[in-house]
Amino acid sequence: MRLRREAGLFAIGGALGLLVDAGTVQALVGWGGWNPYLARVLSFLLAATVTWTWNRRHTFAHRDSGRSPLAEWLHWMALMGLGACVNYAVYASLLLSFARLGRWPALAVAAGSAVAALVNFATARGVLFRRSKQAV
Repeated sequence: MRLRREAGLFAIGGALGLLVDAGTVQALVGWGGWNPYLARVLSFLLAATVTWTWNRRHTFAHRDSGRSPLAEWLHWMALMGLGACVNYAVYASLLLSFARLGRWPALAVAAGSAVAALVNFATARGVLFRRSKQAV
């Protein structure tokens, strides 16, 4: 039951992150004239910070990383780097394969995020937040 609850809350956090990620990249490309590949770096950093905040407060509130918030965030970003590589590979492949997506990069963001979600959940749950919090 706990796994199902965690997966559901993780999905909510992922949806929030996707909104930040896709919204940021779309705004930077559409309104700011940014390169869609460079825009994705900033959008990922913002989205990963949002998902870390959500997941530490909600999804894994009953688990402990054993780290200070800054160290935990840095570890989160490093772990999400693996998912980011998967995510970015799907994103870039779609942009290269379908030229029209260059005008709508948010669609490629969504596809990359969906594929990387499983990797991210496994590393967050199994590596960073693997221990239960001790009763005080």
